[in-house]
Amino acid sequence: MADSNAWWRGAVVYQIYPRSFRDSNGDGIGDLPGITSRLGYVADLGVDAIWISPFFTSPMNDFGYDVSDYRNVDPVFGTLDDFRTLVDTAHGHGLKVIIDQVISHSSDQHPWFEESRHSRTGPRADWYVWAEPRADGAPPNNWLSIFGGSAWTWEARRRQYFLHSFLVSQPDLNFHNPDVREAQLDNLRYWLDLGVDGFRLDVVNFYFHDPELRDNPAMAPNEPLPFGLTRDNPYAYQKHIHDITQPRNLPFLREIRELLNEYGETVSIGEITGHDPLGILAKYTAGSDKLHMAYTFSLLTDDGSPANVRSVVGEMESRIGDGWPCWAISNHDVERCVTRWGAGGDPERLARVVVALVCSLRGSVTLYQGDELGLPQAVVPYDRIRDPYGLPFWPEYRGRDGCRTPMVWSADAGTHAGFSAVEPWLPVDETQRRMAVSVQRQSNASTLSSVGRLLAWRREQPALTNGSFEMVDAGEDMLCWIRSSERQRILVAINLTGKKLKAAVAATTGAVPMKESGFSGRIVDGTIVLEPYDALFARLS
Repeated sequence: MADSNAWWRGAVVYQIYPRSFRDSNGDGIGDLPGITSRLGYVADLGVDAIWISPFFTSPMNDFGYDVSDYRNVDPVFGTLDDFRTLVDTAHGHGLKVIIDQVISHSSDQHPWFEESRHSRTGPRADWYVWAEPRADGAPPNNWLSIFGGSAWTWEARRRQYFLHSFLVSQPDLNFHNPDVREAQLDNLRYWLDLGVDGFRLDVVNFYFHDPELRDNPAMAPNEPLPFGLTRDNPYAYQKHIHDITQPRNLPFLREIRELLNEYGETVSIGEITGHDPLGILAKYTAGSDKLHMAYTFSLLTDDGSPANVRSVVGEMESRIGDGWPCWAISNHDVERCVTRWGAGGDPERLARVVVALVCSLRGSVTLYQGDELGLPQAVVPYDRIRDPYGLPFWPEYRGRDGCRTPMVWSADAGTHAGFSAVEPWLPVDETQRRMAVSVQRQSNASTLSSVGRLLAWRREQPALTNGSFEMVDAGEDMLCWIRSSERQRILVAINLTGKKLKAAVAATTGAVPMKESGFSGRIVDGTIVLEPYDALFARLS
């Protein structure tokens, strides 16, 4: 395959949520100069690239995922010159720069929508998804918004409904219109010309809808729900087979890939959610003509059991073919991993072994800011909740604010953990403040130090960055596999449990533990021995 030696295969990408990374101007909100000031720290971690969540002009109803100008920086984050400086500084540190692109929908304050909502006959009349009401005035079909309620809202000026898969203020663009596709490709080109190295594509399987607007069928009462959904959200009551993941998506992904190919070693990372996400990922990344890689929420669920991880990884391997996954354990949309998976256990040791887990799988890796510190989910009181997704479903669902609180740079309470000189937009969690960068840098035994050593060591192991994958049976609780390249074979064993594990594995013959990985797993007479929350990396002959 032409991409077999590309930089992004096996790369580690560090996700930055700009509102919460570092505030440089004292307004309580993180910004681009704040990111630039900490790029040395990011580079020292041993990652290959940064992914910056949206910083574009926006009314911030969904904190940047509602874009009103695709070609500018929102003043709260800085200026275009600040972005140019960030890119130059990142490249100077050897870091690639990947930015979010939210092209499936815009803000209702985007000039495109302002024009579209006023006229059925103007140049942009069908740039969004408009539909006639039913005879009784009801919405055209039963499609639902992820954020609750109907996905259709009435616009009196056109006497039609418009589609919004998320907030009412986030109308869906009509990708069946070739002018819309060309406009969004031009917006991607704009940022490529400014020097970015690729895009993380938000909800990449949401671009197209069924033009016949057919109703979605109901979910069976006992049918497993897609990631993140519970029966508290009506969206979970439908199979979303007509509103998302349409066949027409694939040709448009090829258009995006053709554009990226014009700019050399650029990359696309797709976000995939919905029914059968692993199957969609395999289809969207197959060959060399669509997405470079994609991630699903399959390891971002509450089930961190060895059985579930083995099932997800095994299914991915059986279905991925020549596609390429990007693994994640946390991001800006989900509860932090050590809280999701670590109830009653040792969160510090768990934090290290889950990084080892994703860094040992076949694929690339995304780490979310704070993963390297082992941060738990922050507790945000109800009166400080800002997430528009969390408020309607409180208290059964507490929203995404707990994973979006400020990055903890120091233990100093006066500077709000080194994030800002003033009260931040979300409160600093006191438990997290005690785990700050300044504290962990003082100890070689800290999570930060351990993760840094692991990433530096992994970068030099071709079997781990771009080798093949073979699952090994090591019993119910131990995860085990072999990664192989032309020059190297490594046996990997992972213990996500709080108990000591032993497993007799034939593949241990001639295996030599690689202690430089930072983990203490050992082999005794052909038996792998792992302490609680430990791992083994062993060189095979």
